[in-house]
Amino acid sequence: MSERRRFETLDLDLVRTFVAIAEAQNFTRAGERLGLTQSAVSLQLRRLETTLGTTLFNRDPRRVVLTADGEGLLPQARRLLRLNDEIVSGLRGDDLAGEVRLGAPEDFATLYLPEVLGAFVRAHPQVAMTVTCDLTLRLLEGLRDGAFDLVLVKREPLGPDMGVRVWREPLVWVGADTAAINGPGPIPLVLAPSPCVYRKRAIAALEARGRTWRAAYTSPSLAGQQAALRAGLGATVLPRDMAPPDLLILGEDSGLPPLADAEIALMRPRGAIPAAAEQLAEHILQALDRRTQARG
Repeated sequence: MSERRRFETLDLDLVRTFVAIAEAQNFTRAGERLGLTQSAVSLQLRRLETTLGTTLFNRDPRRVVLTADGEGLLPQARRLLRLNDEIVSGLRGDDLAGEVRLGAPEDFATLYLPEVLGAFVRAHPQVAMTVTCDLTLRLLEGLRDGAFDLVLVKREPLGPDMGVRVWREPLVWVGADTAAINGPGPIPLVLAPSPCVYRKRAIAALEARGRTWRAAYTSPSLAGQQAALRAGLGATVLPRDMAPPDLLILGEDSGLPPLADAEIALMRPRGAIPAAAEQLAEHILQALDRRTQARG
């Protein structure tokens, strides 16, 4: 091994790009988080892989998956970035640093959170943020088990008092057309697996009207559900603003029952949380409140 190779220095910008790709599992979303184009993200990853002499991700058209070397590097990369941010923060006199672990539903996170979280990261570059998307029940379990500092969860408007409401909007039925729901037999539904608030809401509304149904397509992926809807496999329930523009909102004339509003609440664990998490919670509340006022 050459002397130069022995003392190779990692470029922290490349390491930060690697971590962003690992967390987003997608080059485009990683670029949005970092303020880079997809091609710039790809270039930075290639430079890091060349420096390390190994492949860090396996790629396919829809997502990227860590290789064994990538999985081994990820915790070390996070530790390296955290140490860098702590040093910079200490010298600048900015004491808002550390890691914040946020959990959120995929649909809400995809539509509303990138801009909100991006603004927070730009304002507090010493804070390392980790966002995990999952079903509400699993997010609540993670909060209870100490896996998250904050979670955004779906809740029933008249259900248990779960956190602080940050968002509310009407739920609507969505589909490619009315052919599937007007056909003979039970209404075909495109659903997330249990437990899912919107799945529960759709089924309860139909059964209250005496309408029969069947799960025509079940997927934990929002992209998978939307593909099934576009293929005309059935109807689903979504918040109005999350309905894709190429699909139809099925109104009352479709014969489907009305639905109560959707709500998203912000929850903290019991006890103290890091200062960065407290600051992020306040930022989310203010940012979403401004959006609510703008919509109203």
